[in-house]
Order: sequence, then structure tokens, then C-alpha cells
Amino acid sequence: MGRLEGKVAIVTGAGSGFGAGISTAFAAEGCRVLVCDINEVGGKATAKTNPLLLSFHKMDVTKAVDWKATMDMAMQQFGKVDILVNNAGTSYRNKQTVEVTEEEFQKTFDVNVKGVYLGCNAWIPQAIDRKEGGVIINIASVGATRPRPGLVWYNASKGAVWNATKGLASEYGPHQIRVNSICPLVTGTGLFSHFTGMEDTPENRQKFIFNVPMGRIGEVDDVSSACVFMASSEAKFITGVNLEVDGGRCI
Repeated sequence: MGRLEGKVAIVTGAGSGFGAGISTAFAAEGCRVLVCDINEVGGKATAKTNPLLLSFHKMDVTKAVDWKATMDMAMQQFGKVDILVNNAGTSYRNKQTVEVTEEEFQKTFDVNVKGVYLGCNAWIPQAIDRKEGGVIINIASVGATRPRPGLVWYNASKGAVWNATKGLASEYGPHQIRVNSICPLVTGTGLFSHFTGMEDTPENRQKFIFNVPMGRIGEVDDVSSACVFMASSEAKFITGVNLEVDGGRCI
């Protein structure tokens, strides 16, 4: 028996990076997963890794109509959704704040904050109706609590997720719905340059990790393993927590 045997999850942004890793890790623990992404190629590739438990559904997390279609499909296909992982996220490239365009600002908040808002609104009613509780996991960032120059509005968007996680946990705890967030350090998912503003070289990685006690950047399975734990019954009394998965960076 897997740690998530018999459970059903929706994972957004599951066509690559954390989302793909979370989806495959959940499936390895017996969970059926609706792999959701606006990127059809990436999403289908993730689903193909375990076609018995992973199903792809194309969606845009910033559209309420897409969330309704996603929940309708999940309910028709599985009859329930126990776990929601709000992983889809975006950012502009690290640069001076006054150079961030209004379009970049809007897209960052639409995906990172509005996407979580719409996802929770779509998922929570069926969880309440089923009276069996459930789990929401939001993917935030170490930047939510330790912001640094160059990604001010990205960090602010993740700060909103960090705050909302605690508020949701308080509001829906009486329904046995647990809400937690994972706050990762930058990982080697191809976005090192995007987030740090430096070319991804061994020398630049050393510059970035000088204040990381464990001496490295993150890895996808650091995050996916934390998500498996938070989604499982092992974390049945943990809610409202923003878990820093950062090798000690935020100490």
C-alpha cells in the first residue's frame, strides 16, 4: 500500500519542474492524479510516465471557466478529489524593480495568486460536501519570507500565497481540510538564471549558495517528497504551515 493509496489529486503546472515531480511522486504512492498544465506537450509527457494513474487535462489556472471544467472532469472520472496542489507559477527575469513592466507584474499575480484563489474556490465546495476532509498544498517560495532585490513583485506574490495558506487553514480546519505551503529554494529546473539573474555556471551556483548551510541549491525531489508527506496521513495534524525546503537558507 502506498502512502496515498486510493487518493485523487489535481496538480497544476504539472508539465514540468516541481509539478511533474509531484505528480509522479504521488502516483508512485498509489494516488491518481489529474495532470493539469497549459502546456499540452509537457503535460502529456508527464502523464505518459504512469498512464494507469496519471491523466492529462489542459487548463489555464487564471480562468474560472477552466477550473470549473477541470473539477467537472475530475468528478466525472474519479468521483472525488482529495488533494489540490496549486503549483503553477511564473515570474519575470530577475531585474531592477523599476524595469518590471505592468504586463509582467499582472501575469505574475494572475498565475501565482489568482490561480490559487480560483483553484481553492473550485475545489473546496466538493471537499466540504463529502465531509471527509482533504488537503491543499500551495507551492510558495523562500522569497515569501526572505525577499531579495530583483524579484520584488514575484516575492510579493508568493508572500500572498504564504499568508492565504494560514488564513485558509484557519477557516477550513473545522471541515478537516488541511492547508499548507511548501517554500522551496531555487532548484536546477532550468530557471536558475531566470531567478538569480546570473548564468547557470558552477561558479555562479557557488556565489548563490554561500549562505545555504547545506551547501547546494534545491532539487525537484526535495519538494515532491515534502508534498507527499504533507498530503499523507502522516501529516494529519499539520495545517497552516509554510514549510521551508531550502537547506537552511532562511535561518
